Amino acid sequence: MNKNNLKVKRLKEKLLTLTNTMAVNHCIFPLVFLLLVVGSFGRPLYPLPSKYKYNRGSKQPLQTSRPYNIAHRGSNGEIPEETTPAYMRAIEEGTDFIETDILSSKDGVLICFHDVILDLTTDVAEHKQFANRKRTYEVQGFNVTGFFTVDFTLKELKSLRVKQRYSFRDQQYNGKFSIITFEGFIEIALDAPRVVGIYPEIKNPVFINQHVKWPHGKKFEDIFVETLQKYGYKGSYMSKDWLKQPAFIQSFAPTSLLHISNLTDLPKILLIDDITMPTQDTNQSYWEITSDSYFDYIKDYVVGIGPWKDTVVPVVNNYLQVPTDLVARAHAHNLQVHPYTFRNENQFLHLDFHQDPYAEFDFWINQIGIDGLFTDFTGCLHNFQEFTSYKGGDDRSASKLLHEIAKLVFSYKKV
Repeated sequence: MNKNNLKVKRLKEKLLTLTNTMAVNHCIFPLVFLLLVVGSFGRPLYPLPSKYKYNRGSKQPLQTSRPYNIAHRGSNGEIPEETTPAYMRAIEEGTDFIETDILSSKDGVLICFHDVILDLTTDVAEHKQFANRKRTYEVQGFNVTGFFTVDFTLKELKSLRVKQRYSFRDQQYNGKFSIITFEGFIEIALDAPRVVGIYPEIKNPVFINQHVKWPHGKKFEDIFVETLQKYGYKGSYMSKDWLKQPAFIQSFAPTSLLHISNLTDLPKILLIDDITMPTQDTNQSYWEITSDSYFDYIKDYVVGIGPWKDTVVPVVNNYLQVPTDLVARAHAHNLQVHPYTFRNENQFLHLDFHQDPYAEFDFWINQIGIDGLFTDFTGCLHNFQEFTSYKGGDDRSASKLLHEIAKLVFSYKKV
């Protein structure tokens, strides 16, 4: 151990001792600042998560006492979306649910991928052998041109490599990871060291059912549910079976959710798009599917809604306007509200929050009163909830809290 590391170690020990003796009510914030400064010395690059291989028996249960932390396409603010490392990172960072979008390959294998085309987040354009696969199809009323997942077999899709969607995010992992299957995604959740839920979306079911055919007349939705059942996912919301292997099924297509409700009692979430976008299967307007009469109807099939957050609180010139009554009305119909998507970058944070994602979390959780958040930055939301969940107490409990903070900070630095 060199001299500098020895000094850092001794300073850490003094700070930890100090937390037991100082008047916590007067020094907690300066002390936390000191801990953060010390912990930042020589902090190594956060390594990629390693493959979990834990016993699937007794595990720490899912937390149900605060809004759900939903890892949107994994921890994709750090690692390319919908990849194994993105989901593992999210689990490491404390997510409650890992979220994914389910599409299909040409040969009917369900995969985790967001877009119906491969162009934006893979290196498909660099594979000359696939140059003749570019097509133009109608998707949700629009002509879309590109390389579609439904024109590639699973083997061909596996030969591609995934890249970051946004140029302003970390590019160092581009080209390192492949597309994964729905079953592979489930395995990641089941192999986690604690109970981690899954939150799969039936993506573009109208389009998929048009272009992919399964034996015996089965539909995309049938194969989707069969996959969940194969791995033991069952049970209504908060039931014993559900708490053992939690899952929400989400879709923008009401008819898909109704079809699935006849196949499984797993809880379902109706996703709600921008106010200008009709539903892809029933051509209903935003206003129709967010009406009280529709909520009264759909509550028999779903446990909640997943709206785009700018439809809950409108935005003009990047400033928040007066919140709508959508959350209050949904709650009045006993529906949860899980808005999407929370992102830390300045491009996405509204000016009201002064570029502070914690301020945004606080607004949505404590003022709007939502029940779950889709976020690209799972660790940030987890840290916010961990710190704000502390309700205070005597000096002894506050000192214990500081010990926990110190351990969290110092875990990043090995002396």
